[in-house]
Amino acid sequence: MPTKSTGAWLPVYAQFPLRAVSGQGSWIVDDQGLKWLDAYGGHAVAATGHCHPDVVRAIAEQAARLIFYSTAIPHAGREELAELIASLCPDPLGKVFFCNSGAEANENALGLARKVTGRQRIVSVQGGWHGRTAATLAVTDGAKYEEAARRSGIPLSTKVPFNDVAGIGAAVDDTVAAVIVEPVQGLAGARDCSPDFLRAARVACDREGAVLIFDEIQCGVGRCGAFSAAEAFEVIPDVLTFAKGLAAGLPIGAMVATPAMTANLKIGDLGSTFGGGPVPCAAAIANIEVIKRDRLIENAVMVGDQIRRAAEKLAGVTEVIGRGLLIGLVLDRPAADVQAKLFESRILTGTSGDPRILRLMPPLSFSRTEANLLIDALRRVLS
Repeated sequence: MPTKSTGAWLPVYAQFPLRAVSGQGSWIVDDQGLKWLDAYGGHAVAATGHCHPDVVRAIAEQAARLIFYSTAIPHAGREELAELIASLCPDPLGKVFFCNSGAEANENALGLARKVTGRQRIVSVQGGWHGRTAATLAVTDGAKYEEAARRSGIPLSTKVPFNDVAGIGAAVDDTVAAVIVEPVQGLAGARDCSPDFLRAARVACDREGAVLIFDEIQCGVGRCGAFSAAEAFEVIPDVLTFAKGLAAGLPIGAMVATPAMTANLKIGDLGSTFGGGPVPCAAAIANIEVIKRDRLIENAVMVGDQIRRAAEKLAGVTEVIGRGLLIGLVLDRPAADVQAKLFESRILTGTSGDPRILRLMPPLSFSRTEANLLIDALRRVLS
């Protein structure tokens, strides 16, 4: 079972029952020398697996040359990564701003939308999770998050029921700056929006001059069938955000916007001391090149389908939701109990905001053999 944190370090999440020492691919080695199958992916971060040699080499080589200088000095790696990300996003998305995390990327996306429209109000979706900064808490669903936003004096978003096509159209009027939505909701348990719902959000924003933001912090970077979920769903937002899978575990976030959104930005309107630093950029470039070269997006679709088909036949699984390798298993019992049993088999999985949903988000390199190990363990636990 997860354990409580002690000592000087302040607790964040309930702790998994191991101390990680090393990792390779889809496996973590603990301080007892035992190997754990990681179907959690470091919370959807380890896109190319743990410690991919190409990423490790890129980090080491860049660190030996220049670990850091602020964005006050141009750096070729930052420019190369921006061009690479822009080339992988659907047109007309192509202007990239780097920061340090998903919450920062979303914060900047919301700020940009308010600046461009001159409006304040935000529409978001029930079940959505967008970060822990003041502005992102205000658009995140959940009483404790909304209370934290209230303490900061930030006005709360208007929250539309999940997949409510009529509701999203009715909620957007000429006072709305932006609609922010996760195409596949992470914390809610890998709930994938219907294409009709996303198209309705696009139509409503176009009608009222509002900005459509896709939060792809968890579902982007190849996890759901294309480099961006926007491409996978064939609905193009004005702004999208990446983070978790971008740099193989080094902290980086990216806000990608259309030229129309950024046309009137001036020097100083955006800023980040550490955003797009040399080492995270080197890691991200190597990480993305591995995803492309090894066809890991195709692998995520193939292995995700394998897990989905097998899971649908398991006793205790009432529904399988999500896309690619962001999968939610809706269970007939508490997901935390199943997670704890899988810990006993040294397999890491995630739970979600829905106590019935077990969340799977392994590396995009997760193999068919590793998927079979996961399914066999699930079969034992659920039966």
